Amino acid sequence: MTAEVFEGWEGFFVAEAGAAAALAGLLFVAVSINLARILEFKHLPLRVVEALLAFVLVLVVATIGLTPHQTAEAYGAEIAAAGLAIWACQTTVLVRGRALGHGYGRFDLRILANQLPPLIFVVAGVLVFLGVATGPLWLTPGVVAAFATGLFGAWVLLIEVQR
Repeated sequence: MTAEVFEGWEGFFVAEAGAAAALAGLLFVAVSINLARILEFKHLPLRVVEALLAFVLVLVVATIGLTPHQTAEAYGAEIAAAGLAIWACQTTVLVRGRALGHGYGRFDLRILANQLPPLIFVVAGVLVFLGVATGPLWLTPGVVAAFATGLFGAWVLLIEVQR
C-alpha cells in the first residue's frame, strides 16, 4: 500500500493541526491567567500536562499526515508511535496524580478520558501500517476524543479552579 490511502486528507490534517496549535496556545493563556490559583493545588499542574498532551497528540499526528512522500507503512508506524508515546506520558501523569490523592474522585472517568485518545491513534496507526483501507477513518474519533479531553482539562483550569 502506498500513501494514497491519505489522498484527500490534506484539508483534515491542516485543519486539525491549526486547531490543535490554537487550542494549545489558549491553554497556555488559561494557565497564565490562573497560574497562582493552579499552583495552590498539587494536582492541577498535572491537569495542565494532561490537557496539553491531548492537543500535542493531534498536532503531531496531523503534522505526520502532512509529511509528503512517505509510504503508508511509515505513516502508520509514526502515528502508532505518537499514540504510544503520549499514552505512556498520560499514564505517568495519571499515576503521579493518583499518588497525590487530590482531584481524582472519579478516577475511572479520568482513565477513560486520558487513555482513550492515544489508544485510538495506536489502532489507527496499526491499521494503516497493515494496509487496512479504513485505518485512517480511526483518526477522526481520535481527534474528537483528544480535543474533548484537552478542552475538559482547559475548562477545569480556567473556570472550575475559580470555584
